[in-house]
Amino acid sequence: MAGVVSIVFFLFNILPGDPARMMLGQRADVSSIENINRELGRDKSLLVQFGMYVNDLSPISLHTRVDSTSVLFASEKKYGNITTILPLGNYAVCLKYPYLRRSYQTQQLVSEVIADALPGTIILAMAALTFAIVVGIGLGIWAALKKNKISDHLISMLAVVGMAVPSFFAGIVIAWVFGFLLADYTGLNMTGSLYRIDPFDGLILDVKNLILPAFTLGIRPLSVIVQLTRSSMLDVLSQDYIRTAKAKGLSKKVIILKHALRNALNPVLTAVSGWFGSLLAGAVFIEYIFGWKGIGKVTVDSLERYDFPVVMGAVLVVSFFFVVINIVVDILYGVLDPRIRMS
Repeated sequence: MAGVVSIVFFLFNILPGDPARMMLGQRADVSSIENINRELGRDKSLLVQFGMYVNDLSPISLHTRVDSTSVLFASEKKYGNITTILPLGNYAVCLKYPYLRRSYQTQQLVSEVIADALPGTIILAMAALTFAIVVGIGLGIWAALKKNKISDHLISMLAVVGMAVPSFFAGIVIAWVFGFLLADYTGLNMTGSLYRIDPFDGLILDVKNLILPAFTLGIRPLSVIVQLTRSSMLDVLSQDYIRTAKAKGLSKKVIILKHALRNALNPVLTAVSGWFGSLLAGAVFIEYIFGWKGIGKVTVDSLERYDFPVVMGAVLVVSFFFVVINIVVDILYGVLDPRIRMS
């Protein structure tokens, strides 16, 4: 996260563009621009600005008291509630919520913008992952049971195509075919979010808008799951205990579901658990193509308006999720496979 924070800050602070002019408009006078830049700390050196940015983001940070006896802080209006941990004269080490700053365009808190958009991305990622797991495991088992037959070759070919096709290209094709050409038959739209506002009925849940983006986002993990499940099932089915189960007269259904599938799914589940973070990050193009309200669409829209605090905040939030999920996955590896704990 320290690396991400550093890269994000220096990348967006060397890009051309004056935040003060973006906030005030092209007709802003020089004094107003200077006041805004002073308020944002942009009149200071880049390293000092970086220190201020890290201080904003860090839950444990240094703040200036109004005076040495006051419990109030000069920055409390900006940060909200601040709890003192260690008083240091006119300064104090404090505990606060991470501050992602404000949008250049709307002056809304970036945390509020992201909090409004993030649930849409999480729902989309969960729907895509659920689709990929259910269909992928089913097709992988079928391909393993029909090894070297036409259905096996067809499923394997489709899986390779699914991994090779770029998400943005697949999204455009799927939106055009199912949301435009075949819209009369599918009843689906090219664009739309989970909720829509009706002038008479207010907020209306529109689940059908989730189908195409979730299907598109789930294609790549589905393809990986198919290949993993097939490979793992073939490996398990060749083990001695499976042959023993067959010799004991157990039905094929019991052998597959009770003995083979349970052991075959271990590597699949550990791999799947790491896909959620990837789907959160990979939803950017999908959300933009399908007009889905999520953190990806907010990021692209903010980039077009040079609203850098929103873009920086979105990147940091997605990176945080990705890091946390990868830590959880590392722990799950040890839980599901004792050999990893031993190593």
